[in-house]
Amino acid sequence: MGIKSQKRMASELLGAGTKRVKIGPDNVEEVSKSITRDDVRDQIKRGNILTKAKKGVSRGRARRKTEQKRKGRGEGYAHRSGSSKAREPKKRAWIRKIRAIRNEIRKLKEEGKIDKQTYRRLYMQAKGNLFHSRRHIREHLDKVKGS
Repeated sequence: MGIKSQKRMASELLGAGTKRVKIGPDNVEEVSKSITRDDVRDQIKRGNILTKAKKGVSRGRARRKTEQKRKGRGEGYAHRSGSSKAREPKKRAWIRKIRAIRNEIRKLKEEGKIDKQTYRRLYMQAKGNLFHSRRHIREHLDKVKGS
């Protein structure tokens, strides 16, 4: 007697495809005698019907690549897809820039290089996107003091 229907029932019970259901060559005769689903369940419990392990795609290469990327590798022009604004949104770039500028003018105030009024004026100018960088603030102050 064939074991096609037993394999089908076992695959349904085990939640695996028929190709993954394995019946040992010694147990084929015993399994072929099982007719009902209960009989097949019993064969599974006895260990006469087994499932093969799922085949998967190895993540090894992917893990290695992410590890290298964490170190900053593979970020050259050839590896980029997406504009610079997609890789770092405008808002994030602005936040990074304004924080640096505000830290700089705060430092200047604490060192006593500028007074409260100048601090407030520079702060508002920074908010209005007048300065490009920390260096630009220092250059601006030198120009203002020079004139």
